[in-house]
Amino acid sequence: MAETVTIARPYAEAAFGFADAGGTLAQWAQALNAMAHLAAHPEMHAAIGNPRLTDEQLYGLFASLCGDVLTAEMQNFVRVLIENGRLTLAPEIRDLFLSLRNEREGVVDAVVESAFPLDAAQTAALTADLERRFKRKVKPQVTVNKELIGGVRVQVGDEMIDSSVRGQLATMASALRN
Repeated sequence: MAETVTIARPYAEAAFGFADAGGTLAQWAQALNAMAHLAAHPEMHAAIGNPRLTDEQLYGLFASLCGDVLTAEMQNFVRVLIENGRLTLAPEIRDLFLSLRNEREGVVDAVVESAFPLDAAQTAALTADLERRFKRKVKPQVTVNKELIGGVRVQVGDEMIDSSVRGQLATMASALRN
């Protein structure tokens, strides 16, 4: 994993540089998302690894399946990925690009697991609390995890906030053992 991220980083930084200079961060994010989904598809993965396909044939197939989301710069970017044998890294490139974009915009992603579905007001209140704590705009991704029993568990970057019933029970069990 770390190796693929290391290899993907220069491509993500180059894409970010093009997008930032052209003021097209949203368009590049959309295109990279489409490329990542397409490159991760098993049939496309097989085509990428097919030695009988020339780079131009692979580009034609890939670009046609991406549709009209690719600008001329993005098409050149795809060609560079193909020529360097890096098309399979599209998901990692997209993730790194989005991290760079979030950093530029002062946004952090928060993965929120809740024992029960949160309504819009609860999500907004939790987001406001997280924004006060992290002093940045927070983009939450909320999922339901019944195993938490109650409460929420939030991951922002490498920081975990566990206020779930399961987490509190685990903390009490650990304290009792000591």
